Amino acid sequence: MLDYDKEADAYDASRGGEPRAEAAAHAVLGLIPDRPGRLLDVACGTGIVTRRLAASRPGLRVTGVDLAPGMARTAAARLPGAVLLTDSRRLPFADATFDAVTSIWLLHLLSDPADVRAVVAECARVLRPGGVYVTTVDKAAAHDVGSDIDTVLAPRPRRPAQDAAEILTAHAAEHGLQPAGRATFPGLGQGRSPRSTIADLRRGWFTALPPGDPRVEGFAELLAALPGQDRRRADPRFSVRSYRKQAVTPAQAAATDT
Repeated sequence: MLDYDKEADAYDASRGGEPRAEAAAHAVLGLIPDRPGRLLDVACGTGIVTRRLAASRPGLRVTGVDLAPGMARTAAARLPGAVLLTDSRRLPFADATFDAVTSIWLLHLLSDPADVRAVVAECARVLRPGGVYVTTVDKAAAHDVGSDIDTVLAPRPRRPAQDAAEILTAHAAEHGLQPAGRATFPGLGQGRSPRSTIADLRRGWFTALPPGDPRVEGFAELLAALPGQDRRRADPRFSVRSYRKQAVTPAQAAATDT
């Protein structure tokens, strides 16, 4: 995995900047009821999306959390007094604190299924009954746009996608979260070029091919032979799902029946 503490300074510029953040925020807000309340943005990163969520909904009191100090510092500059440095698997909030919880571009980073379950459980715990949890799903798959670059990279090793929609939906159901909506948005500025993909390979962007892996240079050689070395292929299109928290969870209902 990339070191997101070190990535903080260049993160936004390398991932579509404000246009992508605007598209993401628009998709997320379309899944959250427009009424006053509290919103928690889990793994808020640099706060580039979090700030837009807060600005677009003045009635929402927005809080961001992130585990990487560099990311949290950048986010805190955008949202003074509203960002905490904390682990998403152990959120420092009481049960039923928030009316909405978001986790954008987080779950695909977690290789351990137990960590994914822990994050979803925490997001559900701090969410009020009737509240909405919104998360991105199928992140890696979105980058495969059918380009010549994807053809070259097709044989690369891949780890299981822990943010697959069906997996997330099952985890959510365990904590009383039921599907409530879905949306997509373009990853503006994130279309790959052969040259940028080679650079990403060498710095460990593809998690199953760490820097120094002998297979990296084999893929780099094939990518270097493609035409249009600096021509970006199609942008990815990301998927977002929302889940509404039931007033009574399945586990609570079962306990009541026994």
